[in-house]
Amino acid sequence: MRMATYTAARREAKQGYVMIAPTLIYALVLLAAPLLTILAFSFFKDGYLTVIREVTLANYIAVWTDPIFRAILLRSLCVAVMVTALTVGTAYPIAYFLSFGVSPGKKSFWLFLITIPFWTSYLVRVFLWKVIMGYNGVINSGFEMLGLMGDGRLFEDPFRMLSTMPAIAVTLAHCYAPFAILPIFVALEKIDRSLHEAGRDLGESRWTTFLRVTLPLSMPGVVAAVLVVFIPVIGDYVTPELIGGGKLPMVANMIQAQMLPLDNKPMGSAIAVSAMVTVTVIALIFVGLVRIFVKGAK
Repeated sequence: MRMATYTAARREAKQGYVMIAPTLIYALVLLAAPLLTILAFSFFKDGYLTVIREVTLANYIAVWTDPIFRAILLRSLCVAVMVTALTVGTAYPIAYFLSFGVSPGKKSFWLFLITIPFWTSYLVRVFLWKVIMGYNGVINSGFEMLGLMGDGRLFEDPFRMLSTMPAIAVTLAHCYAPFAILPIFVALEKIDRSLHEAGRDLGESRWTTFLRVTLPLSMPGVVAAVLVVFIPVIGDYVTPELIGGGKLPMVANMIQAQMLPLDNKPMGSAIAVSAMVTVTVIALIFVGLVRIFVKGAK
C-alpha cells in the first residue's frame, strides 16, 4: 500500500515537473542566464572571454570609490522614492474608490479605463510629457493664451520644467500608475466587508476602521505596488534621457555609457550588480518594516 502511494506520488511529481518545464526553461534562458552573465563579467579584468587572464574585485572597488557613481546612485534612489511615493499615494485612493465606491457591475469598466495607457508605447507616453512640459509646450502655451504670461503679467517667463527631477518624477509616476493601482485594488477586494460592519458596531469611526482594519489588510497590495514601481524606476533609461535631456543621468544611463560608448562591459556589469544589490537591500528593509507595522496594528 505504501509502495503504491509512493509510486503515485512520484508519478504526480514527475507530471508536475513536466508541466512547469517550459516555464522553468524560459526563466532560466531569459532571466537567470543574462543575470549570471552580468555577474560573471563584473569580476573580469577584460571584457572579452578569449583574453581573460584573471578574476578581480577591482571593478567593484572602482565603482564604490567613485564619487560620481555614489552621486548618481543617490539621485536614482531619490527619484525612485519620489516616484514611488507619488504613484502609490495617488493609486491608493483610486483603488479604494474602485473597491468600495463603485458598484460591482461597473468595476470592470473602470479597470478597463485604467489600462488605456497601456494601449500606447511607453516611449510615446514619455514623448507626450515632453510636449506638455516643453518650453513652448502645452502648459506654457496655455498660460500665454489665457493672458497670464508675458511682460507685466502673472508670469513673466515660460516655465522651465524639463531637465528637472520633478519633471522626471511626474512622467515616471504617470507611466507606472496602473502597476500600482491594480495590486492595491486586488488586496482591497479581498477584505471581508463584514469587518467594517463589525468596526462600526463597536463604535469605531470610519477613519479608525480604515487605520486598524483596511490599511493593515491591504498592505500586501501596497508592498507589491511599492516594489513593482520602485525597482524598475531605478533602472529606467528612457525618461531621464528624454525628459532630463541627459543632464540628470541615473544608474541605467551610467550603465549604458559603460556598456556601449566606452565598451567597458566589466565596469558596466559591476555598476549593474551594485545597483541590484542596493535595491535588494532597500526592498528587504522596507518589507521588514511593513511586517513590523502590520504586527503592531494587530
